[in-house]
Amino acid sequence: QVQLLESGGGLVQAGGSLRLSCTSSGRSLATFAMGWFRQAPGKEREFVSAIDRRGSRTYFSNSVAGRFTMSRDIAKNMVYLQMNRLKPEDMGVYYCAADYRARDDWLTLTETEYDYWGQGIQVTVSS
Repeated sequence: QVQLLESGGGLVQAGGSLRLSCTSSGRSLATFAMGWFRQAPGKEREFVSAIDRRGSRTYFSNSVAGRFTMSRDIAKNMVYLQMNRLKPEDMGVYYCAADYRARDDWLTLTETEYDYWGQGIQVTVSS
């Protein structure tokens, strides 16, 4: 049984930074392509970013490109989302997700392609 666990959320002022972390139990994150999604109140969950299994390729939604970075530390079994210059519209519940069918350099961009999801963690940005 694979479980994903997010951490690092919280309250931050607009313009500030947060780093979200995701780890797993039951299987190493090195075997997954990973993604971050978020869901704001009253809105559908949306794609934020993705990283391939090797950690060599990343992709970001237009709304966060240039402000967010995504990385992975295979030795620590962690995936990170560094969020800079946060805006009130970045607020929501952030989810990490894992795709075990992706090949080494694939980026998984579609929610339905992910196999495992974390419980989510709240990010609140005050204006």
